[in-house]
Amino acid sequence: MKRYGMVIGLKPEAEEEYRKYHAAVWPGVLATIHACNIRNYSIFLHNHTLFAYFEYLGSDYAADMAKMAADKTTQEWWAIMNPMQSPLPDRKPGAWWTETEEVFHVD
Repeated sequence: MKRYGMVIGLKPEAEEEYRKYHAAVWPGVLATIHACNIRNYSIFLHNHTLFAYFEYLGSDYAADMAKMAADKTTQEWWAIMNPMQSPLPDRKPGAWWTETEEVFHVD
């Protein structure tokens, strides 16, 4: 299992709508997340910055992320979410969210 943390901006005017959607995430999106070996997925909000945390249980992260990106329901979800978000300028080329480095963990 590998832990991931990612950050992205949230446009202030989109906060209410973003919260509304995430209070009732579409079942197809949740199913795809699970099918792509992601567990324990949370998104936190602080001062218009979103922090996502999840645990990846698979063996081929790139393939699972490609599978997620190819899912029609997930594409529809992202088409709604993406305009609400503000990617950080220091993200990797081609990335939407900025991956963070884990510097501490304890069980």
